[in-house]
Parts: sequence; C-alpha cells; structure tokens
Amino acid sequence: MTDLDAIAGIAAGREQGLRYLYDKHGTRIFRFALRLVRSEAIAEEVTNEVFIEAWKNAKAFEGRSAVTTWLLSIARNRALDRLRKRSEESLDEGVAERIADGADDPEVELAKKDKGALMRLMIDRLSPIHREIVDLVYYHEQSIAEASAILGVPENTVKTRMFHARKQLSTLFNEAGLDRGWP
Repeated sequence: MTDLDAIAGIAAGREQGLRYLYDKHGTRIFRFALRLVRSEAIAEEVTNEVFIEAWKNAKAFEGRSAVTTWLLSIARNRALDRLRKRSEESLDEGVAERIADGADDPEVELAKKDKGALMRLMIDRLSPIHREIVDLVYYHEQSIAEASAILGVPENTVKTRMFHARKQLSTLFNEAGLDRGWP
C-alpha cells in the first residue's frame, strides 16, 4: 500500500488506510510535534489530532504535496494552536532569550553526552523559527519545497532561515570551543 492508496482508502471510509498512515508516519509526526510543543503529553494529543483530521479531510486531499508534507503541515498548525493557548508561555521571544539558562554549559554537556546529544543541545538554543526549519530539513528529511509548504512560507524564506540557522549553530559551536572537526 502507498500513502496515496491509504488516503483513497480513508476517503472511502476504510480504517485500514488510517492504520497504515499512523503506523508509517505516527512516530515522525509525534517527534515533530514534540520539538515544537516540548511536552510529550501535548505532542501525543497533537499527533492524535493530525490523524483525526486526516480521517475527516481525506476526501479534500488534492495531492499537490506528498502525504507526509500534508500530515506535517497539519501537525505544525495543531502544535502552533496549542502553543498559542498555553498561558504559561506568554513571554515574547525577546524576553525568553534574556532568561538565563541554568543548564550545564556546552563543555560540560560534551563531557556527558555524545556529539548527537551536543548537536541537539545546540539546536535547542536556536530561535524557534530556526529550530523548526533545522528540525524539518535535517531530522524529518523534508526538501526545501516541502518545508516551504509545511510552513506556508516562500522557498527563499526557508533558504534564508536555513542560512541563518547554520550561521547561528556555527557561532554556538565556536563559543563552546568546538570547530567543524569536532569528534
């Protein structure tokens, strides 16, 4: 079965198509939502909402993008809705950036974890829009065009955000005393 077959099955009311999509994409959707909302419980809710929406709107799927892109778009929109509703995170980005990070510094983290964990630590220090684009392109292997569709921004905006995210990561690694040849 392909993703398009699954969508057609869902549109015809067959649960098998939904099970196929959930089995194939559920983990990816959950991880993507988790990176945005930073709460496993909310990420699970978002994941469930994505597949409920896929069930309800399968007939409206036009195939202008890959099914994965469509599902990730739904996940992003649901996650952003949840973030807007969270009253405890009503700080604007400027205020949030000025809050001191009580976590270990990057050198201590390097001693504790492998380079993948250090990379995640550095990515977590990126601004939300840069973190989101790195997550989509590198961890969810979305193309620039797919990321553009998911985020609802022009492809050049995605490219610009990627440029700035890489530049910001480079600065963070340099501040941690690491260069491109880090182990």
